[in-house]
Amino acid sequence: MNTSLPRWVDLGLIPALNLTLAFLVAGLVVVFIGENPVQALRFLVVGSLGSSYGIGFTLFYATTFVFTGLSVAIAFHAGLFNIGGEGQAALGGIGATLVCLAVPWPHWTLALPFALLGAGLFGAAWAFLPGYLQAKRGSHVVITTIMFNFIASALVVYLLVNVMKVPGSMSPETRNFAPGTHLPFMHEMLGAIGITVAKTPMNLSALLALLAAFLTWVLIWRTRLGYEMRAFGFSEPAAVYAGIDPVKITVIAMVLSGAMAGMMALNVVMGFQHRLVLDYVGGAGFVGIAVSLMGRSHPLGVVLAAILFGILYQGGAELAFEMPNISREMIVVIQALVILFTGALENLVRIPMQRLFARSRTRAA
Repeated sequence: MNTSLPRWVDLGLIPALNLTLAFLVAGLVVVFIGENPVQALRFLVVGSLGSSYGIGFTLFYATTFVFTGLSVAIAFHAGLFNIGGEGQAALGGIGATLVCLAVPWPHWTLALPFALLGAGLFGAAWAFLPGYLQAKRGSHVVITTIMFNFIASALVVYLLVNVMKVPGSMSPETRNFAPGTHLPFMHEMLGAIGITVAKTPMNLSALLALLAAFLTWVLIWRTRLGYEMRAFGFSEPAAVYAGIDPVKITVIAMVLSGAMAGMMALNVVMGFQHRLVLDYVGGAGFVGIAVSLMGRSHPLGVVLAAILFGILYQGGAELAFEMPNISREMIVVIQALVILFTGALENLVRIPMQRLFARSRTRAA
């Protein structure tokens, strides 16, 4: 059934209902292990949103997910399913690190543009070859990006163990960046204008993530390139008939997608850890897929979905502390249920909604 739905239903009501179903099923799991689901939900919400400390950590995680979610969304609008954000983000960390270690930067305002460029270029370079192989050789981008995730992981391990590690150290990590490369933390920025909040890893890159979301909206809906990407994503034969070059669009979309994933390094590597450590991405590239799906690949939806997953990450840590029976693995189950109901089982809600609106229109006619 292809009955069109109002935008408020498609973009708002259906995701909300899917999310409600996910939490209801998660509540049943909590009951099954002998805990109170209402109490668990309270710990989840209060732990993530009940204090400036929780909010800071929630938005720190959300910042990372905005970048990786936008990465998936950009490719999706061109009809491409880029699931290589994990590897592209890992390479972005290498790019940002090389910039930060190359020069004794006197101030972050000088280091930031070059680190942004380095992270974006390395992420884009890692996405270029899968895009080129799909455009020229027909190698499906899903398969190649999966393979490139493993290659990126092995490459980063090799570099941290054999090339970039501090001499004499046993830890697979680089030396600390110069203080001039450290992005200001949000509690420092707010403290400068008289607002006191708890110290958290949230930093300037949270504002850069919002700027990235806005620029993505401009790109997709307000530029000729964005129009060509959307046209190509809707129908490749029609786009080719209209004179749109499929090779160019495929490669450009993947390059932009990879650059966005790479720029998540600003939040974690440059804004918080101030060095490159092993597995700094921590699965954020894969979470970006769920964020993009839940946000309908719209920048605003991506931001809101990223905040939701930030709540799950921070609130889940507090929940595991307050209720020991609910382990960290249980939080992963809750996240998986959200992904399941907003992705694979979306039609569980969408089809009844389409039938409901079809009946209402028939009666109105």
